Amino acid sequence: METHLFFAIFCAWICLSVPLEFCIAADSIRMDQSISHGETLVSSGQSFELGFFSPGSSKNRYLGIWYKNTPQTVVWVANRNNPIADSYGVLTIINNGALVLLNQSKSVIWSPNLSRVPENPVARLLETGNLVLRDSSNESSESYIWQSFDDPSDTMLPRMKVGWNLKTGLQQKLTSWRSADDPSLGDFSYRIDINVLPYVVLGVGSSKKVRSGPWNGLEFNGVLVLDYLVYKAVFVNNDDEVYTLCESNNNKIISRLTLNHSGFLQSLVSKKGSSDWDDLYSIPSELCVNYGHCGANGICRIGKARICECLPGFTPNSQKEWDMFNTSSGCIEEGLWIAKVKRDL
Repeated sequence: METHLFFAIFCAWICLSVPLEFCIAADSIRMDQSISHGETLVSSGQSFELGFFSPGSSKNRYLGIWYKNTPQTVVWVANRNNPIADSYGVLTIINNGALVLLNQSKSVIWSPNLSRVPENPVARLLETGNLVLRDSSNESSESYIWQSFDDPSDTMLPRMKVGWNLKTGLQQKLTSWRSADDPSLGDFSYRIDINVLPYVVLGVGSSKKVRSGPWNGLEFNGVLVLDYLVYKAVFVNNDDEVYTLCESNNNKIISRLTLNHSGFLQSLVSKKGSSDWDDLYSIPSELCVNYGHCGANGICRIGKARICECLPGFTPNSQKEWDMFNTSSGCIEEGLWIAKVKRDL
């Protein structure tokens, strides 16, 4: 009996004396608790982990979420544009209920905007990969004061929305990393455009690189090629929200949609327990998918040596650019082209 008691006391002492990562990892922190370098939160089912990391060859530190079984696969980054230059970052909940990331000088370098102040705040990493801040007395998703799913990075996980909250004006969209070593905001985005009919857009800055057609009941026409054995797409369009999300159809497979720093939207899947990812599809898969690739009044034809041509009665707006395979200037009516040539002479 004395031996067992000694062993229990010894184990308790060990967990109080060593960093969190060496004991059974918690999935949440409460008021005045924190995690720092070398410590992590792990979701209840051991699927996701939150902590500090340095991407690629970078020496900067970021607070992020990654798959527990594939630590190199980061799905969310908090301080994307404000890295920590050393290993002294701390994530904590301060007295006013705010979730904050502090640097060595105790300055706040990241904190989410909160809809209200929680009375008894708890930040928890869910099994979905969603980091949420809520009152400890209410676990309902409707009571979340803030969630990382509303502030995506470059990755869309199952049940994560891409779209708009029409009541608050919140836009949920994917934004690429700047490079493999730099998670700051890159040039590419994956979003829903609601100016006329809702459709999904793969954009470069404010311009469109790929644009879908309207929702047909199963997917957005012309862009998403879904594997229905892996997941299904959901589209919601009402007075409060316009969004799309994916739901998993196979509990033996994990999936993600990632917008990489080169501008390709990749649908990736992996068997649970594996660290390898398979590419289901990538967008754009070929040049004719690119929005406006042949310019105004141009036609894109797959399988031809020169895939762009003008509509009947039209001619390239700039033959010199078209000869260099830059067709973005499009085509103009032949009569207008002749007048333009005469004017330039």
